[in-house]
Amino acid sequence: MITALLVANRGEIACRIFRTCRELGISTVAVYSDADAGALHVREADTAVRLPGAAPSDTYLRGDLVVAAALAAGADAVHPGYGFLSENAGFARAVQDAGLVWVGPPVKAVELMASKTRAKELMAAAGVPLLAPVSPAAATDADLPLLLKAAAGGGGRGMRIVRELSELPTELTAARAEALSAFGDGEVFAEPYVERGRHVEVQIMADAHDGVWALGTRDCSLQRRHQKVIEEAPAPGLDDALRERLHEAAVAAARAVDYRGAGTVEFLVADGRPYFLEMNTRLQVEHPVTEAVFGLDLVALQLRIAEGDPLPSTEPPQPTGHAVEARLYAEDPARDWQPQTGALLTLDMPDEPGLRLDTGYTGGDTIGVHYDPMLAKVIAHAPTRTEAVRLLARALERARIHGPVTNRELLVRSLRHPDFLAARLDTGFYERHLAALTSALDEVSVRQAATAAAVVEAARNATLNVRGFMRFGAWRNLPSQPQLRRYRAEPDGGTYEITYHPTRDGLAVGTEGVRVVSGGRVRATLDIGGVTSHFDVHVHGDRVYVDTTSGGYTFTALPRFTDPAERTEPGSLLAPMPGTVVRLAEGLAPGAAVEAGQPLIWLEAMKMEHRILAPASGTLTALHAAPGLQVEVGALLAVVQDASPHAPAPASPHAPAHQEETTP
Repeated sequence: MITALLVANRGEIACRIFRTCRELGISTVAVYSDADAGALHVREADTAVRLPGAAPSDTYLRGDLVVAAALAAGADAVHPGYGFLSENAGFARAVQDAGLVWVGPPVKAVELMASKTRAKELMAAAGVPLLAPVSPAAATDADLPLLLKAAAGGGGRGMRIVRELSELPTELTAARAEALSAFGDGEVFAEPYVERGRHVEVQIMADAHDGVWALGTRDCSLQRRHQKVIEEAPAPGLDDALRERLHEAAVAAARAVDYRGAGTVEFLVADGRPYFLEMNTRLQVEHPVTEAVFGLDLVALQLRIAEGDPLPSTEPPQPTGHAVEARLYAEDPARDWQPQTGALLTLDMPDEPGLRLDTGYTGGDTIGVHYDPMLAKVIAHAPTRTEAVRLLARALERARIHGPVTNRELLVRSLRHPDFLAARLDTGFYERHLAALTSALDEVSVRQAATAAAVVEAARNATLNVRGFMRFGAWRNLPSQPQLRRYRAEPDGGTYEITYHPTRDGLAVGTEGVRVVSGGRVRATLDIGGVTSHFDVHVHGDRVYVDTTSGGYTFTALPRFTDPAERTEPGSLLAPMPGTVVRLAEGLAPGAAVEAGQPLIWLEAMKMEHRILAPASGTLTALHAAPGLQVEVGALLAVVQDASPHAPAPASPHAPAHQEETTP
């Protein structure tokens, strides 16, 4: 019997496992890096053990330290969560050798499936359909496009699409470096990249008594950087024959390795045919949608199976309804999915029937540079797909998220896109629709939100009535000229000038079609064309957050007049985020000629590599980056002098301009 469980992970998955442990009466142990000392999973655990350092390679990827932590804390079992060491057979063996219960599949199954290359060979022998591997050394133009994948892990790390043979050596180097950093293993393999295929997977749960459940399908086709963004269960639009074939192939994969516990068999579905991709020998990030549809707690089942219990029945329960999950990331989709860091001031989701929130953060926490930028998973369950999608989109729209830029608006627009609503799904969804999904917000709506911010600011300078709203007519000294407030919309950068004029009858604003109904220290109510709307306004330093029932807006409050010293010059390459310089382009040095769009500098942040591109063709006039250098956001990395005839002078190091976005 498990009495104390250590979770060898962090963030939302640690918190989610702890929740089940509390319900089962199991005490919990967290491990944490120095960067996570105040993290939510540490606060929620009964006890916690420090892993000295901050980088994953020094902390969460140190199996020896994790096992020692479990023994020191008196734990009798270890749950790996997902990522990090969850598919590391050596770690699983070390846990068992220490006399601890491993909440996962047998070590042999992990060994067989941990290497994607060996797994494909095994599945081919078991009769599971798959794509034929391609040797990178022997690849030709006829093999393109290729997909490079890390053999020892998933989550999009170490993955690259290669469309030109000349790019293969560079992309192989990048994929191997990223895989080594994320999983401690730089092995990479190649396979054909199927355009417009669907990512469909089957959840498996197996016990030690010959019981295997296939818990339906999930569609995870909406991905960015090969990482899932929106998932749902069941996968829509599959006919019964294909669904049955997927279930049978997944069960065959599990039985081929004598599997136990929770696992997921992933397939690429193209032209109605499934191809085996990989088997993840762990709990998946998107497991909540399966839990919602089947009414199960998969973590509780994992724990019971680890204790030796059989599955509750020979057949799984019948599914009901539809569930959709959206991953809320601290990133800017309009700027090549750039990860964002900083203080998360507020994270509030509506608490409604059918909604679930799994998160590793609360308001007041800090989003750092060392780990994945996922803030939370929001899950909606309803009788039909249409209802579940509508519920999830509305919940995200009404959420209050103050702090770094997130992908919230992208999620809402994705869920309401005609292709998604019609279940026309494939892995190229964002490649085709990203520009439309990240277009700037409607300027009229943004101006109205800025007007609400100005009204609240005015209220803070006015006499308020007992209900906390402005008493129009209570102004002692009425200014003879309109007052001006300036706001810059984030992250798009548009500037909005709002004028208002206190009168003895109320507050007149210069925004067309808007009349102020009331204003308080945190709320403004505006009449917009005869429709009354409420705006909640929260100020943190120079940042202003405006929340409405149809979305949120972020502004930076600006001085009334622009400061000439704030102007920047072109040509400077700035660090788009805090991180570490991992390498430079070959031969890069001051005086080198560069081409527009050429990768010059590689940064590692949040377990991903990001390329800094030359903003124009020209000459590198300054280079401040070097491998191993840790940089802060905005740090000047290099300067490129544009070679075009009418190009402005190169940037001064004291006034760098914004540089080209990073790419995966």
